[in-house]
Amino acid sequence: MESYRTPDERFRGLPGYAFESNYLEQDGLRMHYVEEGAGEPVLLLHGEPTWAYLYRKMIPPLAGVARVVAPDYFGFGRSDKPTRIEDYSYDFHYHSIERLADEMDLRELTVVVQDWGGPIGLRLAVERPERVARLVILNTGIGAGRAPSSEWLRFREFVRRVGTELVPGQLIQITCVTELDDAVVEAYNAPFPTPESKAGVLAFPELVPTELDHPSAAKMLEVRAGLERWEKPTLVLFSDSDPVFSTVAAEHMAARIPGARPAEIIEGAGHFLQEEKGEEIAERIVRFLADSTGRR
Repeated sequence: MESYRTPDERFRGLPGYAFESNYLEQDGLRMHYVEEGAGEPVLLLHGEPTWAYLYRKMIPPLAGVARVVAPDYFGFGRSDKPTRIEDYSYDFHYHSIERLADEMDLRELTVVVQDWGGPIGLRLAVERPERVARLVILNTGIGAGRAPSSEWLRFREFVRRVGTELVPGQLIQITCVTELDDAVVEAYNAPFPTPESKAGVLAFPELVPTELDHPSAAKMLEVRAGLERWEKPTLVLFSDSDPVFSTVAAEHMAARIPGARPAEIIEGAGHFLQEEKGEEIAERIVRFLADSTGRR
């Protein structure tokens, strides 16, 4: 599998992101992750087209109470990037994160998911419940046979149309309620300096099973059904201004999961709520961890 490795200098001096880099090897590919703090682990899973930079505001407060692990999927961030779109699949992404959890021996795990982190991290909970103790679900969904929303269909069509001309930082800015600093927008662009570096970004929209005969469909429906039996503590926390995953979607997610509290809503944030309200989200997760573990 041919891959691209983004030069290290692309990541120097990024605003708010001074974490030490860690790596592990999987079948000749190098996966990057941030690891901060100590205690029971919290796994932060990003979505499309972001990377661990999305969690930079949340890592320090969470590291005060837990061992925080924030990986970059293959194709994103500082991880190696297979250069063919067909190299990517739902199973490929899931198994790489499952292997990370096994190789780091993450137990009593709190899995925090958003966007594509949902299908990946919720599958980890359903298939490896011996490792996962609780869930935090931010702006995501899982299912098959229809699109998440009409806005998402427009997004997929946009990605198909622009192809390797896609600028990830601009996508993130468009979905935010607030204006981002230019240096932050460029930080989201940092991993993707060449056309071949963007294969993972271009692949993700095609992995959403909008038809029931899609290769991802059966497994996603299986995970969705598994969530209906999930009784461990779950925090569902969506934003109020996401055009893809609405507050109604948040209520439906919480109602589906027996262990979930009623959905909570973060005000003043779009799809990438970690970018706009990261500190507030971290505070809520810290309280959730204290409540669900009985430690204060």
